[in-house]
Amino acid sequence: MIRINELQLPLGHPSAALRSAILARLKLGESDLIDFTVFKRSYDARKKNSEINFVYIIDVQVHGETQVLARFTHDRNVRLTPDTGYYPVAQAPAELNERPLVIGFGPCGLFAALSLAQMGFRPIVLERGKEVRARTKDTWALWRNKVLTPESNVQFGEGGAGLFSDGKLYSQIKDPKFYGRKVMHEFVRAGAPAEIMYVSKPHIGTFRLTGVVSTMREEIRALGGEVRFDSRVTDFLVEDGRIEGVTLADGEELRSRYVVLALGHSARDTFRRLHARDIYIEAKPFAIGFRIEHPQSVVDKARLGKYAGHPDLGAADYKLVHHAKNGRAVYSFCMCPGGTVVAATSEPNRVVTNGMSQYSRNERNANAGIVVGITPEADFPGGPLAGMELQEKLESKAFELGGNDYCAPGQLVGDFIRSQASTQLGEVEPSYQPGVLLGDLAAALPAYAIDAIREALPAFGKQIRGFDRHDAILTGIETRTSSPIRIKRDNLSLQSINTRGVYPAGEGAGYAGGILSAGVDGIKVAEAVALAMLSDLSMGSTVGHRPQPKKN
Repeated sequence: MIRINELQLPLGHPSAALRSAILARLKLGESDLIDFTVFKRSYDARKKNSEINFVYIIDVQVHGETQVLARFTHDRNVRLTPDTGYYPVAQAPAELNERPLVIGFGPCGLFAALSLAQMGFRPIVLERGKEVRARTKDTWALWRNKVLTPESNVQFGEGGAGLFSDGKLYSQIKDPKFYGRKVMHEFVRAGAPAEIMYVSKPHIGTFRLTGVVSTMREEIRALGGEVRFDSRVTDFLVEDGRIEGVTLADGEELRSRYVVLALGHSARDTFRRLHARDIYIEAKPFAIGFRIEHPQSVVDKARLGKYAGHPDLGAADYKLVHHAKNGRAVYSFCMCPGGTVVAATSEPNRVVTNGMSQYSRNERNANAGIVVGITPEADFPGGPLAGMELQEKLESKAFELGGNDYCAPGQLVGDFIRSQASTQLGEVEPSYQPGVLLGDLAAALPAYAIDAIREALPAFGKQIRGFDRHDAILTGIETRTSSPIRIKRDNLSLQSINTRGVYPAGEGAGYAGGILSAGVDGIKVAEAVALAMLSDLSMGSTVGHRPQPKKN
């Protein structure tokens, strides 16, 4: 196939215009074109008053491909299409009886388990939370009735934290083997919209993700894997620097020498247990801040100008950064167009926020995290778990500031900038449920973070008109931007640097940030597990002859 880059057409163009543009670009007759597919469609709205065009990357099948390519030898925008297909690295032999364990069933665990199952390794997935539909009911109980289920919420359960988010499927990771295409393909195969394969900033949305995730779970089972819910791992069986299995909360032991840690960034009890077992963990940077909300129409007008509201463009997003005078970087995080701010705690008597959008992105407000980067060296010295302990302290304070009932503390942007408590809402109504208690957010974060955000908001207002409007809403707090720890792994084997057979993976281990990158990391780790199991088998290891699971 031939790939055409930078093929531009106006918004609202008829579908036939794309075929005509391809014929003109390649100087082909109608009969020369066999077929084409859209690999990517994007647009550039950085110049607000200029015309906005769709920019396509197209893969084309033609008669006489070699001759056509020869005419464009010096044209960098017409090239042979790269092979983006996925090819499994291994296939489990029939005599392989030992089964890998995958702990956690968020995006990373999902794709690790699916990849292992597709290669015939029959993984056992251990998820501490519930299946997706029961989990959804528990999550709504917190939002509507202030009832928290610690093992079933925004953080824990089938689909992981990515389920109750914008469902964004784009990332800036390097992906030379096109694992991201594998992630997208599996989502579409399980029922996601086909357009996620080509739009520039694809997303699914929570309601659609629930069906997609459950379909993928059933494929894992159909391929011989197990998915166990309500199965919290409480201990790790380590002997002579090698994992030998895990213990569950009900006392059951599962033996395996291949354990994928796809924990997510909120499994704090598990982090503590790993540390107690001397599995190497180190502190890593993350970010803390607030959620900010504006009318989506304000963002659309600022970003799209005269094209605001155009049906081909949908709700606009943004990405902002400001370097404050105190040396702190303040930036927007996890921007959710047409979405809501959600209660995301997984622990009693703590308040955490996150952002979420449905596929339609048609809610009244836009929201994003406005966060400040922090580091172990400067902000939380004291050991590998010090960042996690800081999160816990801040989330407990937010619970107190919100009224001790899972409401969140909030403040108008104008009042926050002027250092005065808020007492009354303006036009912007906060979307956070179970509710927002207005007051002063200065006590919610360290002074350096408050100072940096106060400086950044007017600067952001110069980039997006209305961003620092008086009645925009800040809701506290945002602390789980990424994992506060890294379970360090070897770059080649992807195993823990000091515990063989442990495969740290995804966001919780410090190797991903978002659905797509977590899914990609899950695939990479699954391949590493598969190759290690085959290597051990070929060397005459006892792999394949492990004891059966037992009850204590």
